[in-house]
Amino acid sequence: MRQVLEVLGVLLLIQGAAGLIHELTGSLDGWGVVQRLGLLDGYEIYASVTLLVLAVALFAAAESRKSR
Repeated sequence: MRQVLEVLGVLLLIQGAAGLIHELTGSLDGWGVVQRLGLLDGYEIYASVTLLVLAVALFAAAESRKSR
């Protein structure tokens, strides 16, 4: 279970970082899932930051599972 949480955390971290880089610099076209979802138009930065926060939360949850 810990490895699943870590893999999901890495995926969310990559997607959140790619979304922020795309919104702030205009590069990395086609990398992030945030840019592909039409319902997030205008909220891409918020969604990318949310993905980063969720990644940190998953890493924390994976770490707490490891110590038990």
